[in-house]
Amino acid sequence: MGLDDVGRKSRGSEMLQCKECFFSSDEAHFWLNGYVNKQNFRIWSEANPQVYVETPLHPEKLTVWCALWAGGILLQKR
Repeated sequence: MGLDDVGRKSRGSEMLQCKECFFSSDEAHFWLNGYVNKQNFRIWSEANPQVYVETPLHPEKLTVWCALWAGGILLQKR
């Protein structure tokens, strides 16, 4: 068990003691090759441009998870 694990267990037990805690959390992925997820972005055109963009199957990315609560901010990078 590392030092980080001891700190997490300590913070976890503190959070469980709090009866009025509200947590809000989210996770985001940042691709290191500049890729941007454009699933919600569409371009409509009369002509089919026949454009192909090759991208790596599993690009390198950084995942960040963050939670906000009355006791502060919890942040984890993977």
